[in-house]
Amino acid sequence: MQTVEQALAKLQKSKFRASFHLKAKDREYISEKGMDVIRSHAEDFVRERLAPAEPENDGKQTPMRGHPVFIAQHATACCCRGCLHKWYRVPEHVQLSETQQKKIVGLLMAWIEKEYAGSPGQERITAYDHRKDV
Repeated sequence: MQTVEQALAKLQKSKFRASFHLKAKDREYISEKGMDVIRSHAEDFVRERLAPAEPENDGKQTPMRGHPVFIAQHATACCCRGCLHKWYRVPEHVQLSETQQKKIVGLLMAWIEKEYAGSPGQERITAYDHRKDV
């Protein structure tokens, strides 16, 4: 089983996953709400959109923008059950356990905290098109 640090390092080797970064609006939202609220939102999104055995619109349920957790989900390959299976071998078509949900939220929050601690004015621009399917 890999650690959060190992997972984040592996994700950085993917051109697609490494292309996601918090934008100024995301940083402002985190500053305004605080990490506890962001964690609560992450828990809700994971429970409602990923945990069911057959999530509604699986593969398309996580927007590419609009909330720091959505960005983190794409950056960490926790955006849909297909990506969870591909990257972490989480079985598809099976309800996620509480432990699995907590691990996913932990990974999302680690990415958000690391990204938030980075240079606040440094939004990275990439030529990669985020609109393409994962």
